Amino acid sequence: MKEFSISSKEAGQRMDKYLFKILNQASKGFVYKMLRKKNIMLNDKKATGQEVLKATDQIKIYLSDETFDKFASALVETPEQKQPVKAKEGNVKSATNTTAVHHPKIQIVYEDDDILILNKPVGLLSQKAEKEDYSANEMVIDYLLESGQLTRAELRTFHPSICNRLDRNTSGLLIAGKTMHGLQEMAEALKSRSMQKYYRCLVSGHIEQDAHLKGYLAKDHQSNKVTIRKEAFADASYIETAYHPIKVYENMTLLEVHLITGRSHQIRAHLASIGHPILGDAKYGDRKVNQTLKDTCRVRSQLLHAYRMEFPDGKIVTAPEPAAFERVQIKLAKEKR
Repeated sequence: MKEFSISSKEAGQRMDKYLFKILNQASKGFVYKMLRKKNIMLNDKKATGQEVLKATDQIKIYLSDETFDKFASALVETPEQKQPVKAKEGNVKSATNTTAVHHPKIQIVYEDDDILILNKPVGLLSQKAEKEDYSANEMVIDYLLESGQLTRAELRTFHPSICNRLDRNTSGLLIAGKTMHGLQEMAEALKSRSMQKYYRCLVSGHIEQDAHLKGYLAKDHQSNKVTIRKEAFADASYIETAYHPIKVYENMTLLEVHLITGRSHQIRAHLASIGHPILGDAKYGDRKVNQTLKDTCRVRSQLLHAYRMEFPDGKIVTAPEPAAFERVQIKLAKEKR
């Protein structure tokens, strides 16, 4: 018999989903059969698998050691795995790779028992695209392992995860769920738009008035670019983007953008569609301007930063703009008088 006590990280998920992670080599039919035959019990009672697990719940699996080992490969935690990962600053042993590799140090701007919010640097993926990628997701897991808030065994039944996404070359605030409750709460806040997201960006041109843009966006996955129009068209999603000028220069404007709907490339393409592309944006921006920025200010990516989040409970979290924002404003801009 094997016994599992549900931790606060794992609480909130359905029992059958938890069991599929434990018995990851077994078919779903086998798991449900074991539930019906009471070979798997919840708090010493028959269960269907539909139950939502609570912290301190007890699951007992009555299988022979041989059968359990067959259906639960790599479940047993070794003494070495129980130790949190120790790494020098900038050298991280990834949760999926024990070789020390140089990675940027995590910049945490907020953390509680259920979530953490980090300031993602330019160049880091939010979530991996290829198996070999190191993303903000792995960064969070490595931090939790190193700080002793997570063990490798717990990764079997619960995976901390990034809740929102930013393009690789967009910096700023990313939310990660440390517990199932945190993931579910943030997913609901993002879906209902009860959490407000604000960005800072430097754009070409002179903007003095606030605006609230509306339109429709469709993505071409082959080119990885989006098209925006004012009227609805095939396969397009409705979008809203509002902005407020923070500082106006002769040849550019520092904007604060309220992302009301969250679609791929929305801010970048929406601003470009009205003639104010984000500086440094290779996909939607001005090639000549971008080259000048690269040569004079070492700008190699779009100057777009997820700056502020306002939560339903009134909490506000901000992340400072990257140094490139200040470099460009000092070096190139002549402030309008």
